[in-house]
Amino acid sequence: MNDTYDVIVVGGGGAGLACAVSAAEQGADVLLLEKQPRLGGSTGRAVGSFTASGTALQRRAGITDGPDDHQVDAGLFGPRGYEARNNAALRRYFFGRSSETLDWLSSMGLVFHGPSPEPPNRVPRMHNVVPNAKAYVATLQLRLLRLGGTVACDAPVEELVTESGRVAGVVARIDGRQRVLRARRGVVLAAGDYAGSAAMISKYRGDRFAAIEGINPDATGDGHRLAEQVGARLLNMDITYGPELRFVPPRAGGVEQLLPSSGPLLRLMGLALPLVPGAAMRWMIKRLLVTWQHPEDAILADGAILVNRDGVRFCDETATPDREIAVAAQPGKVAYIVLDERLAARYGAWPHYVSTAPEIAYAYVADYLRLRPDVAVAGTSLAAVAAERGLPADALQRTVDGYGAEATHGGGSATPAGAEAPATRADGRPALSGSGWVLLGPVKAYFTNTEGGAAIDEDQRVLDLDGQPIPGLYAAGQTGLGGMVLWGHGLHIAWALTSGRLVGQALGRPGPTA
Repeated sequence: MNDTYDVIVVGGGGAGLACAVSAAEQGADVLLLEKQPRLGGSTGRAVGSFTASGTALQRRAGITDGPDDHQVDAGLFGPRGYEARNNAALRRYFFGRSSETLDWLSSMGLVFHGPSPEPPNRVPRMHNVVPNAKAYVATLQLRLLRLGGTVACDAPVEELVTESGRVAGVVARIDGRQRVLRARRGVVLAAGDYAGSAAMISKYRGDRFAAIEGINPDATGDGHRLAEQVGARLLNMDITYGPELRFVPPRAGGVEQLLPSSGPLLRLMGLALPLVPGAAMRWMIKRLLVTWQHPEDAILADGAILVNRDGVRFCDETATPDREIAVAAQPGKVAYIVLDERLAARYGAWPHYVSTAPEIAYAYVADYLRLRPDVAVAGTSLAAVAAERGLPADALQRTVDGYGAEATHGGGSATPAGAEAPATRADGRPALSGSGWVLLGPVKAYFTNTEGGAAIDEDQRVLDLDGQPIPGLYAAGQTGLGGMVLWGHGLHIAWALTSGRLVGQALGRPGPTA
């Protein structure tokens, strides 16, 4: 490893890899530093949706679309108060360049399925990489190494080096000792978000959220910390995806983890994709769906209850975020969702589903029992499902009986279909009863990602508190969101890869830099 490079990239997820590859394609000498033993970051944990407008796949499907329409539709997602805080100019700039990134990725052999719809987008814009987001990591890593880039893992960056007001390099811990590494053209912070930092969550969201974990525990806001140390302005740090309940991911990867994520086999898969039976494609997508998505709030509103490892109900299931805070305070930070016979049948068919990635697939109780037996079990008694998960059966029975004892009306009356209506509690939720039971879980409360990031301009130069560029410092991906609000599936990966490509391309070209 040398002491000086043209470009130093901090973070080996999607944004960092895209930046390093793009810079190396321009002939730059690039060093990529990743604090973990392997590359991937949050990108490597994702399904891999890439949402973009004006793409080749859209045109092939006869869809007319563009970034102006995309900008309008993006504002329809998420809480209205958040959209008012969005950096509209930067988001429009991003939307105008994301389709180029999709072409760039496709030119490396990556294969995309879609586009798929996601309302309120007026047209399908979601492109799903095959087989999953690990394909981004594998393909970009191989491309970078072939271009002569240098990668160092287990190499956390501890501080930025400044000289005469310019960021001139980094101090990284490599092989157990500190090394000063210099960058001729610039340092790019692409270290992800801070969803896994209890300290930063507590600072920006409040102490009561500190016990809630990030879906990626390694996303600890390192890039934000480094940027702030040299005077950067941070924007929207209190905006987060979550907390929300999610099923604990499987300990081992499923069948899709065995599928090729780069090389000739991936290209062969791409050629064969149009020939794959629809049922097989839906199965693969649904397998990803039940691995990474969260149970719909409607299940709890309809009367399902949450219990802890002791079989005890501990919160109002309809009150969020208090519900998630309560889950994080339980033994092991986990809970289980109890469904009775009525709820298991109700969430067995459209329009009542357990989880969804909009319009890609809908997963029902039977899908979870078949595809995720580690988080779904059915039985003819509460004792049977309790035994499968190691919960005390007597305590669980007392909890369900006590919940039903609070029902005051509705029991015994006939529904229009002729079936007996369940007894209803004062809060409007039905009691639990019947001879069929389903236990879903464990679930945990997670922050999925965070929307706060360093302020940047369209050249992705990091800005200080006065709105002036900090010479030599750039940001991409979640570290450099620049005040954008990206609600909806597939936008964060699209921004990570697009912002990485653009800043790498700019820094990779010989010539003066800021």
